[in-house]
Parts: sequence; C-alpha cells; structure tokens
Amino acid sequence: MAKLNYHHLQYFHAIATHGSIAKASKNMHITPQTLSAQLSLLESQLGYSLFERKGKRLVLNDMGHITLSYAQEIFNLGDELLHSLKNHSTNFAFRFSIGVTDVIAKVFSFNFLKTIYAMDNSIKLVCKETNLEVLLGELATNKLDAVLSDTPLPVGSPLKAYSHLIGKCGLSFFAHQDLADKLRDNFPQSLDNKPFFTAGEGSNQHLSVHSWFEQINISPLIIGEFDDSVLATYFGQAGYGVFCAPTIIEQHIIEQFGVKLIKSTKDITEHYYLITPERKVKHPAVQHLLEEGKKLFKQKVI
Repeated sequence: MAKLNYHHLQYFHAIATHGSIAKASKNMHITPQTLSAQLSLLESQLGYSLFERKGKRLVLNDMGHITLSYAQEIFNLGDELLHSLKNHSTNFAFRFSIGVTDVIAKVFSFNFLKTIYAMDNSIKLVCKETNLEVLLGELATNKLDAVLSDTPLPVGSPLKAYSHLIGKCGLSFFAHQDLADKLRDNFPQSLDNKPFFTAGEGSNQHLSVHSWFEQINISPLIIGEFDDSVLATYFGQAGYGVFCAPTIIEQHIIEQFGVKLIKSTKDITEHYYLITPERKVKHPAVQHLLEEGKKLFKQKVI
C-alpha cells in the first residue's frame, strides 16, 4: 500500500467536521470538485467508502469513524510536536496515555497518576476511563500505553499483554456514626439483614463481597447497587446503609465524607494491576508508575 497522503486526511477531516463537501470547501477555500476528488482518492487508497449520504449531509459510516479517530490522533501529535519545539527547545514534552477501569476509586487513581508529574512536569497525561474490555482493545491498537485495573488480564485473552501487580489491600466497611456504632461489635455477623450498598454487578468487588457473605453465612439487605463508588458513599454518609471500599483509601473516606469505620477485613482482597504490552517493562512512565504505586501500598494511607 502506498504511503498515506496527509493532505487527503485533512480534507477528509474537514468534510467530517462540517458535514458536507460544500461547507468544507468554503472553509478551506478550495472548490467542491477538488475536495470531492481528494476524498475519492483517499477512499480508493484505503479500499473503503467513509461516508453515507443522508439528504444533503455526508454522515460517517463505521470505517469513517475509525479513520476520523486516527486522523484526530495524528493531528494532535503534530500539535504536540510543534508545541514541544516552540516551548522546550530540545526538551520534548511527551504524551502518556493510560486507561483506568471505571470501578477503581477516583481518589486512588489520582494519587497513583499524579506521581507521573514528579517524573516530568512537561508530560501530557491522557486518561481514558471505561470498562476493561474496551481499554484492552485500545491497548491492542497502541492507543494506550498501559491499563490500570482491579483485575489481571483475563485468562485466555488473545491479546499479547502482561499483568504487573502494583499492590493489594483488604476491604473496609463504613456507615453514618449512628449506624456504625451499632454494627462495630460482633462484626461481620452484625451486618446480617442490615441495609447495604454494593458495587455494580460484574465488578470484582461485587463478586468477592457476595462470595464472602455466603461463606460467613450472613445476608445483608442489599438496598442499592452502584457502578460509581462515590454514589454509594453519599448514600452511606446520609445514613441509608453500610458501604465498603478498599482499605488503602480508608483514611480519605473518613476525612472527606465524615463517616465512621465499622471494621476492616483481609478476608476480601482488592488487587491493582498495570497491564502493558510487554512483560519486561521498558516504557519509562510505566516503570515510574509501578515503582510509585508500590510505595503507596507500603504507606497504606491515601
């Protein structure tokens, strides 16, 4: 395949942005005929059409969306290069892209990721937060340098990637002071038939907590199930029930939300991993995060 013509990519981007060849040509000060011809050349080179016509508008099809995503990334990298040359002379700022699974507490992600700026304060940190399946797809296509996850790479995954354990901790249980004082004695049996907020179904925490309840033969009254752990915290703060969180962020929750600790347990363990495309980590930012992340677990206070 011949090398990609970046002018064609710019023309395509303009059409996608403006929604029609007429509007894009007016904005770029070239004739519609020229723009249409350039788009045809790009589609011919790629082997796919990129738009569907709906009335007077051109709408991106699936291949068009993929192409637009790559085009935007290429243009962003070009902007970063110019910015680096202009502002840093030979000290080039670099981009570090990381995915974070959406079940990980924001305060942990913040304390973990902020250490990257101690390495290089000119770095551009790009963080994408969604489910692990989507993030692994982006890792496979080199859109991400690493993924921060509460679970390792799934067994049998076709992706050539490796899970590096950062650290592990137990789970802590919290509630409004009035409720926490009543439940502290005889924990965890005291949770039986008490109002409880759990993590979203399918999350590692959801599965491990429910499994633990079965093992110790208690049945808390599940009155809420939230993908967003902060929402569960707000309900617990308001006195509606008990919620839990990784012990590593225990101090933050107590100070930030004014709730009380009931008890902690190591019978349930939360793990944190960096998933990378390489077994022996060479990327300097990933190496730095692995080292700093392990320090967080040694300190045990966030």
